[in-house]
Amino acid sequence: MSSTGGETSKMNSFVKKVKMGKRVEKMMKDKSGTTTGQEIADDDPNKTPEPYTCTGIFEADFTEFCRRNHLKDNEIPAVVIRPKPPGIQPPPDAKSKDSKDSKDASKDPTPDESPDTGSQEDPPPKTYVTKEKYAYFRPVIQVEMENDEKPITVTEIYIRGWKIDLLMVGIFKQCWPTIEKLSVVNLWNVNLSEAVIKEFASFLPQCPNLKTLAIDGTICVEESWALLIGEESLLTSLSLRNNGITDKGAAMIGKALSTVKTCNKNLISLNLSGNKISDIGATSIAQGLRMNRALLSLSLANNNVSNEGAKRLAEVLSRFPLTHEEVVERRKLLSEKGSPDRGLVKSPPPSRRGDNRPGSVRSSSHMDKTDKKRDKSSKKKQDGKKGEKEKEDTRSIRSSADGKKDKDDATKGGSKKDDKWKKGFMKASIAGGSRTSVVPPTSQPISNASIVADTMTKTKGKKTSSKDKRLPESDSPEMVEAINPLLEQVENMDNQLWIPGNRCMINLNLSRNNITEIGMKSLLLAVQYQITLLNLTPSPALKGILRMSLNGNAVKKTDETFMKLQEVLLTRDPYYKPPEKGEDNQSLAG
Repeated sequence: MSSTGGETSKMNSFVKKVKMGKRVEKMMKDKSGTTTGQEIADDDPNKTPEPYTCTGIFEADFTEFCRRNHLKDNEIPAVVIRPKPPGIQPPPDAKSKDSKDSKDASKDPTPDESPDTGSQEDPPPKTYVTKEKYAYFRPVIQVEMENDEKPITVTEIYIRGWKIDLLMVGIFKQCWPTIEKLSVVNLWNVNLSEAVIKEFASFLPQCPNLKTLAIDGTICVEESWALLIGEESLLTSLSLRNNGITDKGAAMIGKALSTVKTCNKNLISLNLSGNKISDIGATSIAQGLRMNRALLSLSLANNNVSNEGAKRLAEVLSRFPLTHEEVVERRKLLSEKGSPDRGLVKSPPPSRRGDNRPGSVRSSSHMDKTDKKRDKSSKKKQDGKKGEKEKEDTRSIRSSADGKKDKDDATKGGSKKDDKWKKGFMKASIAGGSRTSVVPPTSQPISNASIVADTMTKTKGKKTSSKDKRLPESDSPEMVEAINPLLEQVENMDNQLWIPGNRCMINLNLSRNNITEIGMKSLLLAVQYQITLLNLTPSPALKGILRMSLNGNAVKKTDETFMKLQEVLLTRDPYYKPPEKGEDNQSLAG
């Protein structure tokens, strides 16, 4: 019995061990199943990744967004530093070299008999860099930095020879606005579509310091380049060279520069060289320059512009008549601006209004005020002579006080000069928005309402501080206001209103076109008109054309008109230095 009991106990322990082993295996299987499930869940491409915040480092942000858009590592364009030509080291100074040799000789009077010539040789110059096979044809983004050791200081981005699609421009849309120092973007042969240009135009204004954009050698079938210089654009320089732009694209660019109601106020330089713009396109661009006073440099080199286009550009530079639409807009601007005499005569004085509302707006308590006026009139009738005596007394007191103030102001150089200045300002403002009108040198322009308020306070007899009466000194800088071209002085000739042309542009490039002697005459007259206008009314901000490139046109260099135009432009060139008399005498003697 004892033997059978021991056997049963052994069997029970064995069964327990087997059960425990099965449980452990089951638990291990469950654990392995959960881990594999987690790995599968982590590798699931449909899972939405966590949001990524840009660091401002272009290479890290660009690589991360490419991976999130399911691009493989070998498909992601590399971000590299733009190669630069090898710098030329300056030759060593002979004096320093001699002093160094003398010091070495003084230290070691017995030089080595067998100097090591190999160690003194300079390393070979690094004029080229070897790369892997087909590495040159892979998409690469070249960048320039202020400091190569700090990748956050990217200032310029260059892309060469590969197509930018909507996926890639979407990645740029997330990266570029976070680069604080990005100021230049240069694209060449990138094959953009209209949708991609729209995306560029939507987020480029969000880049805080991006001012220069060059898209060269890129053909867009829709020619929607005008989207890049819309009203919200902050670009100051735009280059669209060799893009096959025709008259269709030039017409859209002309409308983007300015219309009667809109104007681009930031673009300073526009380069349209190497395109297919004819006289029609040049006329459209000239139309855009009528109301634009921001563009300083325009290049239409190597196009198909002939005499008609040159005439239209010359007309915009000299003077031109206003169209019916422009005359209507001018009248609207003048009515909105208003004249000082209208404000003085028609508007009720501020003393009759408790607030600063215009005279046409009636307050809700108008009836109460009329009742109070009736009560006051009845009281005045009852008082009779008492009120008249009080008025006479107050007038005598005011006259004596004003006489004392005039004497004090005369000793200080005060109110009489102020009154003369105000009268001159009133006459100039009535003349109608010309550039020669007097502009107050204060930080804020003096309005008509303030002048009326001053006169009303004087009649009330209130004391005004000396700070309010005194005008700022002449040393303070004058305020310069941007005036709409439609508000300039006009001349009425042949029942048309003529205004001065665009005198803000200083550089015009019309080289390598089809302009003959007829177009040269128009350009010469335009430049001469600008010179005479500058002599009559000198203005430091309106100097007119200073440089005009006309080489390579359908006119001989010995032509009289061409030579005269070159002589006039040579004296206006800011980089021109007239030869000294001593040099002329030496050349004649030689």
